Amino acid sequence: MTTAKLQARPAPRPTAASGRRTSLASRVGLPVAVIALLVFTLFPVYWMISTALDPKAISRGSDVLPSGISFEHFTFVFEKGNFGTYLLNSALVGLATIVAAALLSLFAAIAVARFKFRFRTSVLIMILIVQMVPLEALVIPLFIQMRDYELLNSLLGLSIVYIALSLPFAIWTLRGFVATIPKEVEEAAYIDGASWFRMFRSVLLPLVGPGLVATSIFAFITAWNEFVFAYTFMKGSDKYTAAVGIYQFFGENSTSWGPVMASSTLVTVPVMIFFVIVHRKLGSGLAAGAVKG
Repeated sequence: MTTAKLQARPAPRPTAASGRRTSLASRVGLPVAVIALLVFTLFPVYWMISTALDPKAISRGSDVLPSGISFEHFTFVFEKGNFGTYLLNSALVGLATIVAAALLSLFAAIAVARFKFRFRTSVLIMILIVQMVPLEALVIPLFIQMRDYELLNSLLGLSIVYIALSLPFAIWTLRGFVATIPKEVEEAAYIDGASWFRMFRSVLLPLVGPGLVATSIFAFITAWNEFVFAYTFMKGSDKYTAAVGIYQFFGENSTSWGPVMASSTLVTVPVMIFFVIVHRKLGSGLAAGAVKG
């Protein structure tokens, strides 16, 4: 008994009409998705800024457009809310955090990436463990420690806390970044007669620059936006940071939405502008730091 061989039917070829439909869907669908994502992301920012400029912010309701343009809420937060002092305190704490965290994390990253010493692995594991601890669990121990050192209600004490919070992430990121730099580059500098400091300044530092920028931005954002430690450690209103200063416009029974949005704009917009300027270096620094660990 013979069996007939079944011949496979050829797959249908896509027609020109189906190709045009697919091409049209891809051309239209991607821009629509991008626009929807931008609207979803940027609308809260628009609402914050427009409410800050709206003279009738309390009665605005769900109106998309503000009733007018006025800077009275910004004037109020500076004159009545003392927000200029809060912004200055945040800037001082953020600058101290950036400088100290960048230097300490860079030298620590070079140590764990270039030198072999006892308990080196244990140090790296401890850095990861510190990153996993919730910040709320550290409030009471750090409060007691700052009290014992008489650093409560002090910008210096708050800066030390922020530096400690920024170091684990900064060290781990920079360690991976330093590890990607070949040792032969450093050895070539030594052969040319450069000292360690000259090699560090002229060779290593420029190569680590993008990673240093990424970790510095993270340290700055941590210090600029943090609320819990600043609210707990600072007792005098003249030592409040900008994040704590916003809280004063929230009442027990009512909220002054105009001043709240104006102060939130003053806190948010500088960070957004700064991030837009350096976002390329931030992305390259984080990507390079994750290549090798």
